[in-house]
Amino acid sequence: MSSSTITKRASNRKKDAPSQIIREGSVEYQTKLQIGHTKTCSCGPTHINCLPAKEWLKSQLGVWRFTFESRDIRDKQVHPATFPIALSKKVIELFTHQGELVLDPFVGSGTTLVAANDLNRNAVGFDLQKKYVDLCASRIKQSEIFTTARQVAIQDDARNIPAYLEPGTIKLIWTSPPYANLLNRPRKNKSRRDRDNGQLGKVEQYSQDPRDLGTMALDEYSQSMGDIFESLLPLLHPKAHCVINVPDMWWENQRITIHVSLIQELRKRGFELRNIIIWDRTNIVNQIGIFGWPSNYITMGVTFEYLLDFWRPPRDQDNHQRTTD
Repeated sequence: MSSSTITKRASNRKKDAPSQIIREGSVEYQTKLQIGHTKTCSCGPTHINCLPAKEWLKSQLGVWRFTFESRDIRDKQVHPATFPIALSKKVIELFTHQGELVLDPFVGSGTTLVAANDLNRNAVGFDLQKKYVDLCASRIKQSEIFTTARQVAIQDDARNIPAYLEPGTIKLIWTSPPYANLLNRPRKNKSRRDRDNGQLGKVEQYSQDPRDLGTMALDEYSQSMGDIFESLLPLLHPKAHCVINVPDMWWENQRITIHVSLIQELRKRGFELRNIIIWDRTNIVNQIGIFGWPSNYITMGVTFEYLLDFWRPPRDQDNHQRTTD
């Protein structure tokens, strides 16, 4: 099995993919990205995954917990917002079969691709930053096992994804996007028992590229996310799922409900909300201090996040009609 890294510079394109023309500063292609997307398992036609009943039952619980493994990236200097491979594997196993195609529009450190490699799923991930695409390629190379699936990391704007993929080929969109401008401010570490833990005072935002959603306030962020995901909707199979991992945040003593804004925006763009799952992070968060005591009760945002599970509705697949408030 091979993995690939594709950037927008023609000089860096893969020699074994001559049919692809990648021009600097554009997304013009002779052909779409050649990657598998059909199931290779023997599951029945009505099954949405390969899970046995026992594992299905565990997945019905609305609160999930995970632990890190040795391959996980936990160093904030490498990437400021990582999640366990185990979380990614659970989402992928729940909504895909072996051989099907997973898309991560904000692939970051590449955890989605690593998990897809473990599970024999094809996967493609996009990121604006070359350093993260290179990190993805490195992790896949270190983790790859013999399967028939392929994982690809592409350096490009998520807004350009439809140029790469055919409609109806994606079985799962799974991503942890930038959380609006949550990281685009100096860290105060008020809730940390040890405040000066190497992050104090740092701005951990991925970049200051104006295309980067992590530089945007909530309204602009929600609009941009809506634009991106509306363009991705036709790429999904009918009833294929889209799972987005987001927290809320505190800003000047106000709760900024990112998850509510995204639910409202994606519903307007044609997605249907199916489930909200709580990712309980308490067992992977260390040295939490007292926050707000004794006068201001505030739940610790670092101890849980939301997994928003949407799907492409089975009705009116190709010409979905936006709803309005």
